[in-house]
Amino acid sequence: MEELVGLREGSSGSPVTLQELWGPCPRIRRGIRGGLEWLKQKLFRVREDWYFLMTLGVLMALISYAMNFAIGRVVRAHKWLYREIGDSHLLRYLSWTVYPVALVSFSSGFSQSITPFSGGSGIPELKTILSGVVLEDYLDIKNFGAKVVGLTCTLATGSTLFLGKVGPFVHLSVMIAAYLGRVHTKAIGEPEVRESGRAVLGGTRRRGGWGLTLTPSPTCPPHQLSMKQHLESLFDNNSWALMTRNSSPPWPEELDPQNLWFEWYHPRFTIFGTLAFFLVMKFWMLILATTIPMPAGYFMPIFIFGAAIGRLIGEALAVAFPEGIVAGGVTNPIMPGGYALAGAAAFSGAVTHTISTALLAFELTGQIVHALPVLMAVLAANAIAQSFQPSFYDGTIIVKKLPYLPWIRGRKISSHRVTVEHFMNTTITTVAKDTPLEEEDRGVCGHQGQVQRPSGGS
Repeated sequence: MEELVGLREGSSGSPVTLQELWGPCPRIRRGIRGGLEWLKQKLFRVREDWYFLMTLGVLMALISYAMNFAIGRVVRAHKWLYREIGDSHLLRYLSWTVYPVALVSFSSGFSQSITPFSGGSGIPELKTILSGVVLEDYLDIKNFGAKVVGLTCTLATGSTLFLGKVGPFVHLSVMIAAYLGRVHTKAIGEPEVRESGRAVLGGTRRRGGWGLTLTPSPTCPPHQLSMKQHLESLFDNNSWALMTRNSSPPWPEELDPQNLWFEWYHPRFTIFGTLAFFLVMKFWMLILATTIPMPAGYFMPIFIFGAAIGRLIGEALAVAFPEGIVAGGVTNPIMPGGYALAGAAAFSGAVTHTISTALLAFELTGQIVHALPVLMAVLAANAIAQSFQPSFYDGTIIVKKLPYLPWIRGRKISSHRVTVEHFMNTTITTVAKDTPLEEEDRGVCGHQGQVQRPSGGS
């Protein structure tokens, strides 16, 4: 059925539909529609990036807040179950283990059932995309929901599973940025050639900022520290070994936010014993956790592991030099927190083969008093690690056989002297424009590797 049209009274213009002619407030509706079109053209103007980055930041902040809210509820339920289960050691053990195992199983099963691209941190795949390789469907918006749900369940296990959220949030940011780029392309009706680079830029900028470190999972069940609480306790400048040398503080039954270092102390063990036990257990548990196909980040656990190594060394030096080190007539006290900071930056820099972890350590503490030792530790760790093996992310690229264009293992200076003329075949085979198909096949096969002059065309 054809749509009825008509003319406005006193108008000699083109006819309009009756719905527009007789609708309520047609002039106001036209004004609103025109205003929206003007706003769309202004916002989606080519080479205007402020709206893009602002929208990306607001969306990721809201998503992070919603995830932290859901994680807090789930963790609080775990704590309530642990307290109300009774005095049975078996039931408490089952509540402690079955709860996170169920969350991890759901995280892995749900994310893998939607798409296999949602597993892991996502940094190796993004590094592959930055090299110019197009990974099909990796930045599709359908992966976003699977990654969000799976990562929420992973972080809801608390510190029972020693994993973080840094890498997955980079992947989530890139997926949102890619989706906004597609919306931008559809709105302006022009191809957006900068979509991929802008998307990755919008995601990787979060790696160097405060959003990387100050978004830990909430407090875990009793006597377990979250990511943020781990760092706050390990960066404490007071020497725990000297504080417990002459007196034994009472072991608290509940977590004391003002004295988090109590969680590292046990009446039957020394500080060195608890730190060494933490390093040994978290070492193999982190390796095991990285093999589970679920959304998870690996940078923050590595950062905390390095802080624990530095703390152990700092405590040993504090015991060896309880009065401090005298240099030039000035007594310099040993601060184990500074060694923990240097250890965190150096270990994470060695694993990722980056120098920016030193900047991350400075941003985390808010001061650069330890700038020189931290930079020296990071440079030495990178020099040693890069001479033996590729980084953690490069190793993941090799294991997954991702189409990474540069040869990751080739780090020798002599490899840069190889040019394209050393392996390019310079001989060209040509045929005439009007050559029949039979003669063309015979000429190409019979003169392969030789130059055949064209006889009737170019």
